[in-house]
Amino acid sequence: QVQLVESGGGLVQAGGSLRLSCAASGRSFSRYSMGWFRQAPGKERDIVAAIGWSNDRTLYADSVKGRFTISRDNAKNTVYLQMNSLKPEDTAVYFCAAGSTSYPAQEKYGYDYWGQGTQVTVSS
Repeated sequence: QVQLVESGGGLVQAGGSLRLSCAASGRSFSRYSMGWFRQAPGKERDIVAAIGWSNDRTLYADSVKGRFTISRDNAKNTVYLQMNSLKPEDTAVYFCAAGSTSYPAQEKYGYDYWGQGTQVTVSS
């Protein structure tokens, strides 16, 4: 069992930056792939970025490539999402997820545990 708690969301102006954190409790954090998803009102929950067991295996949604960076610190049981050059269309609730694969999964069904989410609002 893994519990996930996101933090770092908030209100930011377009062009600004935020760093989201996801703290995991439970055993064997380093053996979980981790993902960040987001869901805007009335829309599906979509992948933003994901990372495998190590920092060298990552994937990104096309809409955030070059602006967002996912990383993990296995010693701290934490995964991060650095978000730069934010746009109003990045506004959503951001969810952290943990999965049992070694590689970063792109689909929701690849993840077994989810956090409660943190709101990110980007004003124009």
